[in-house]
Amino acid sequence: MAPASTSPPAETRPRQALAKSSLLGGVADLDAAVSLRLHALFLPVPRLLLKALEVAGDGRIWLPVPISLLLISTTTTSSTVSPLLVGLVAGLVLDIAFVGLAKLIFRRPRPAYNAADMYVAVAVDHWSFPSGHSSRAFLVAAFLAGSGLPSEALYLWAAATSASRVLLGRHYVLDVFAGAWLGVLEAWLSNLILSYLCAHGSFLVC
Repeated sequence: MAPASTSPPAETRPRQALAKSSLLGGVADLDAAVSLRLHALFLPVPRLLLKALEVAGDGRIWLPVPISLLLISTTTTSSTVSPLLVGLVAGLVLDIAFVGLAKLIFRRPRPAYNAADMYVAVAVDHWSFPSGHSSRAFLVAAFLAGSGLPSEALYLWAAATSASRVLLGRHYVLDVFAGAWLGVLEAWLSNLILSYLCAHGSFLVC
C-alpha cells in the first residue's frame, strides 16, 4: 500500500498562497503607514540637513573616492597598498551587486510622497527595497569600526543617514532595516576577503 502523501490537497494550495500574500500585504501596508507617519511627524526637520546626510551617504562619492585613493597608492614607489582601502572597495563593490540584485528582484516602488529632487544615476534606483544608502552607511561604519576608528561616531552617522531616508520620503522603514543588516553582512564579507588576501597576497601588509 502506497504511503499517504504529506502535501496538502490541490484545492487548498490557492488558499495557502492567498493567505501568505495577504500576510505579506499586511506587513507592507503597516510598514507604509508607519513610514508615512514618521515622514509627516518630522517634516519640521530642515530638509537641507536631511539632504546633507543623503549626499554624505551617496554611492557616487563613496565608491570613486576609495578606488581613486587605491589607484594612487599603487602608482607610488611603495610596492604595497593599504589593506583598509582594499577591504573598503571590496565591500562597496559587494554592496552595488547585492543592492542592485535585490531591487531588481523585489521591485518595490518608492513612496508616492517622495519629492522629485532625487538625482537618479541608474534605472534600478527607481526601486525602494532595500535602501542602498543604509546598506552603504552601515557597511562603512561596521568595516571602519572594526579597523579601530571611533565606532560610536560611525554608527551614529550610519543611523542618522538611514533615518533620513524615511524622513525624506525616499524609503520605507523596512527598506532601511534591511539595508542596515545587509551593510553589516557586507562588512563581514569584506573582512573575510581582506583576511584571505592578507594571507595569500604579497601586495598587502596587514
